[in-house]
Amino acid sequence: MNTKDLIALGVPPGEAMRRGLEFIANFILKGGDKLKLTGEVEAVVHAPGDFTQDPLRREFAQALLKSARPIHAATAPWQQWGDGLEPEAVNQMARACQLPVSVAGALMPDAHVGYGLPIGGVLATDNAVIPYAVGVDIACRMKMTVLDLPVRELDRRRERLIKAIEDETRFGIGAHFEQPRQHAVLDADWNVSPVTKRSKGRAWSQLGTSGSGNHFVEFGVFTAREKINGLEPGEYVALLSHSGSRGTGAAVCDHYSKLAVELHPELPKEHRQLAWLALDSAEGQEYWAAMELMGQYAAANHAVIHQFIAENLRVQVLLDVENHHNFAWQERHTIGGVERDVIVHRKGATPAGAGVLGIIPGSMASPGYVVRGKGSEPSLKSASHGAGRVMSRKKAAETFEWYKVNRVLKEAGVHLISAGLDEVPMVYKDIHAVMAAQTDLVEVLGQFDPKLVKMAPHGERPED
Repeated sequence: MNTKDLIALGVPPGEAMRRGLEFIANFILKGGDKLKLTGEVEAVVHAPGDFTQDPLRREFAQALLKSARPIHAATAPWQQWGDGLEPEAVNQMARACQLPVSVAGALMPDAHVGYGLPIGGVLATDNAVIPYAVGVDIACRMKMTVLDLPVRELDRRRERLIKAIEDETRFGIGAHFEQPRQHAVLDADWNVSPVTKRSKGRAWSQLGTSGSGNHFVEFGVFTAREKINGLEPGEYVALLSHSGSRGTGAAVCDHYSKLAVELHPELPKEHRQLAWLALDSAEGQEYWAAMELMGQYAAANHAVIHQFIAENLRVQVLLDVENHHNFAWQERHTIGGVERDVIVHRKGATPAGAGVLGIIPGSMASPGYVVRGKGSEPSLKSASHGAGRVMSRKKAAETFEWYKVNRVLKEAGVHLISAGLDEVPMVYKDIHAVMAAQTDLVEVLGQFDPKLVKMAPHGERPED
């Protein structure tokens, strides 16, 4: 039995989970029958007070009595892709599926711990939206444009390409343009929420910027394995970007996540970051409208970056692929054999409906992929949004040194314009293993290999 088995039996995370795993190990060491193990655990979970004097089961039973009980006796069904995921990320997914509004869930192979719902978590709810299940960086997304530029120009015109990136976007906390860029998103209704209303000026100044953390703009070689929306198979120069709704999106999340917590004082501490807003409430409608606006804004942000870089280089765009991966959608799914309308949150997960194109990046020194979704219902038509971290930012900064990292980048043929040690290739999972774990979710249409990479300089505080 493992952590997920114990969660399914109703063991809450934390001390009770640790004591449960200890009980299992001791039960087997003392010659207990493995076939009876599930029943043994169920007995203690059902009536822990009956076992407080039992030498073998005492500590497990006492930990259960001290733990906050689940808010929902039975969890909504959910599945996991990939092995070796962080135990706490698995716990977070299980807690999310205990909510009374939860209908189904899925955990992607790049999953790691986040606020409320784990990064890589997918959650379907009934008439409810959870701000922290959307994420802090609302509508964080990927965009790739294939450019009418010979591949040899990546080396021959390296400095010109670097200058185009540095001239046409900005990186870091508070990054903005002194002369703001223009886009039709500015004509949208920014009065849908008091947060978006007061933040429009800041959003305008940050239009076309890339923030910090794991956000990037990079040139690379895109290899199309088959024809994609009119683009013939072959090798091309492509521009890839990753960013979201910047400071305004973070402000929207902060305001409505706090509001959701205030509206649900009944939630125990471990579920507080999963507080929801009913979609038929004024608060839920207001958040939904703000989230949708942030989706438009994030898309505009990428559009401006790609437009200005292409114009700077005086090249044409041959292919355009993009997708959100921090968002909530109103969708219809078959769950438990019944078709129903649900709200699907994809926090660090890529939409992968049948035939839907998406982008799954690796690290600054490993490939990313253009994929086509297979429409898998068990995953709620979703896939991973990247490789997924295996190390915290603080630990990375303490562990790595640039002279060693530079060797890895050189071997991969990558020229790093700027980045922090917390984003070096070694802090990410093996993208090949992640992709291998989700062959039932997506098929690969093409591969992007990064060559010129720009991220926020070292020392910038991440936004998400």
